Amino acid sequence: MQYIPLEKPIAELEDKILELKRLASAQAINLDHEIEKLETRCHSVRDELFSNLSPYQTAQIARHPGRPRFKDLMREICSFFVELHGDRNFFDDPAIVGGLGTIGKQSCVLIGHQKGKGTKDNIYRNFGMPKPEGYRKALRIMSMAERFNLPIITFVDTPGAYPGIGAEQRGQAEAIAKNIMVMSKLKVPIITIIVGEGGSGGALALAVANRVLMLENSIYSVISPEGCASILMKDASKAPAAADALKLTAQNAKANKIIDTIIKEPVGGAHRNIEKTAAALKRHIIKSIKELSDMSGPELMRHRIDKFNEMGKVVQ
Repeated sequence: MQYIPLEKPIAELEDKILELKRLASAQAINLDHEIEKLETRCHSVRDELFSNLSPYQTAQIARHPGRPRFKDLMREICSFFVELHGDRNFFDDPAIVGGLGTIGKQSCVLIGHQKGKGTKDNIYRNFGMPKPEGYRKALRIMSMAERFNLPIITFVDTPGAYPGIGAEQRGQAEAIAKNIMVMSKLKVPIITIIVGEGGSGGALALAVANRVLMLENSIYSVISPEGCASILMKDASKAPAAADALKLTAQNAKANKIIDTIIKEPVGGAHRNIEKTAAALKRHIIKSIKELSDMSGPELMRHRIDKFNEMGKVVQ
């Protein structure tokens, strides 16, 4: 188990529990009572900690190194999946993964940001920050989904699109804008799940959907708390205050009608029980597909456009 500083009290108790279990096994002694007391204490501390997370603490959980990635969830959700590669123009961006899959009895297209696990894999995946080719690959797969009348399921988990010189030279802004435009016009159901970080246009390029769902401890914002603090407050250390102002939690997004549904996570975060998290996601995906299945192509397109047009109000 990997821990972040926020989880230090839990880590200390779990280390003690593990130590007692090893001692009991090695010495053939009964320490069940002591272990049970520590486990009860650990559950109590975890419940207390996760019942009152601040927005910035929620951001830390959303970025947790053990948080399930798209491929982790896809393996649990899909009975079949075949990955499709490349944008047919420049190269295959590993920061976005997409392909054809089966959820229950439903064939569909799945596309998601893919962060890495560990330093080497994160470098390969560019820390989940796509380049234009990633968005063009996603667009190619989504256009194919429309041709074959397949629902589109997207999984969002990115700090944002990659801002490097090469990416900008190859049309990063155009690629994002085109995805947003084309997704608004597709005549198949689109369901988006924010599973970790939902950062800026890099997230929105996969999130123009009829249903937008969000894991309980994920975040969705125009900018990271650190970036907001650096730009507006001139001090990156004020990130906790920026997180409060950004209203980036699932609860804020639901209250402001940015998303439709909050999906509960296991106590302690999705990384505590990936199978349970994936099972909850699968239920919500199947339910959303059924709810949208009676709508015609033009109705789905109009529903999506109206949904996003109604976000935000000008108060005079």
